[in-house]
Amino acid sequence: MQVSHTPAAVSAAFDDPNLIAYAGLVPVMRLAERCGLSRLVTQKVKLTGTTNGAGASVDAKVTSIVAGMAAGADSIDDLAVLRHGAVPAVFGGIRAPSTLGTFLRAFTHGHALQLHAVHRRFLGELAAHTPLLPGSGAKAFIDVDSTHKRVYGRMKQGAEYGRFKGIRTLHPLLATVCTPRSRPVIAAVRMRRGKAADSRGAPKFVSEALATAAEAGCTGTRILRADSQFYNAGVIAACRRAGAHFSVTTGMNPSIKRAVLGIPHDAWQHISYPTAVPDPETGELISDAEVAEIPEYTAFTGRKKADRVTARLIVRRVRDLAKPAVVGEQDELFPVWRYHPFFTDQPAASLRAEREHRHHAVVEQVIADSKASALAHLPSGHFHANAAWLALWAMTYNLLRSAGSLASAFHAKATTATMRTHLVQVPARIARSARRVTLHLPHNWPWRDAWTHLFDTVHRPPEPA
Repeated sequence: MQVSHTPAAVSAAFDDPNLIAYAGLVPVMRLAERCGLSRLVTQKVKLTGTTNGAGASVDAKVTSIVAGMAAGADSIDDLAVLRHGAVPAVFGGIRAPSTLGTFLRAFTHGHALQLHAVHRRFLGELAAHTPLLPGSGAKAFIDVDSTHKRVYGRMKQGAEYGRFKGIRTLHPLLATVCTPRSRPVIAAVRMRRGKAADSRGAPKFVSEALATAAEAGCTGTRILRADSQFYNAGVIAACRRAGAHFSVTTGMNPSIKRAVLGIPHDAWQHISYPTAVPDPETGELISDAEVAEIPEYTAFTGRKKADRVTARLIVRRVRDLAKPAVVGEQDELFPVWRYHPFFTDQPAASLRAEREHRHHAVVEQVIADSKASALAHLPSGHFHANAAWLALWAMTYNLLRSAGSLASAFHAKATTATMRTHLVQVPARIARSARRVTLHLPHNWPWRDAWTHLFDTVHRPPEPA
């Protein structure tokens, strides 16, 4: 592709007051209005006794930050993307970045918890108004994981040298909920200091995530999936109190190791992965993974009797390629295996349970999405401001996922970056006539049908309850 004119024949000027760079914010924020975001913020968030007027117009400030994040803002200064062209003619109550920064710095731990309550109710409203979690009435998976986000500056509250040597981090904890037919959405988030243990506060956090999933329509089988950091009696007890199943990686502690080494040789079942290498001669998939199950394994035997749990221990073993087997005239003599056990009480058969447990890695997609969008930076030096920023990102993420589910089947499973490019970052020129505003969008926009379907759906009258 080449520019069709010579350099002397092309000029540029920022002088058109009727243009909008992010016309997709119109249906996205209309969806937020229909799901009661402003109403929930007004009801739940009470920034009383704050200075500089930070407690005034809380709903306008929250929606301004959410809209800015939906447009791609990853810092407080980037929220100025809303202050251009004809945006004030389409949206009211837009706040300046300096005002929004003051607002975030006014948050305390209690105010952050109020914002988490808004997030939970907002997710429930989104799930009720959009096909966000198809099949949630039958089965849903709640995945818990943590991540370290690198930050800079010695004055940033909570930033510490944690898991990574010489790198200051904050340590967010998040829980997602998905179904076999949907992409994950965020059920709960928590901001923690860099040195916080992965499982710190996990039982309470798991209880909140499971309750949020139920409020979002996950009324069928709920299965909590987590890594070995969350293998403790408190997390298992939280699942059982909530009436949910669990599927938690255990690691190889001495008790687990004795149980695994006691599995009979003929109890292992062979499995083949989709990415296994085909044999060039026979065409068969070469895969050395095998699965076996111990039907009744009692965990936490060192604790009091009430804390002990008896359930299934399912073990997957794969060949350890880092330790090649001894090869000689009699071919392979001593195969070396790596074991990956997990503790579960879900009712599925062993192979299916193992496959569903491995799908816990879907939470990594959300973590990667966060670091490529609003969590590319944790923008404030105040810990609770960053906690509020994290909660607002979670609301924005769920809002964009809901908008994608209304737009098309493709966008229901697309990444946030793709949805932002296709549906949000659409330029438009506005025209006013008879107290109406018309958005004139680009001709031949490749994703016109999906955008139009989203726009028409959120602007038609709501269906009766």
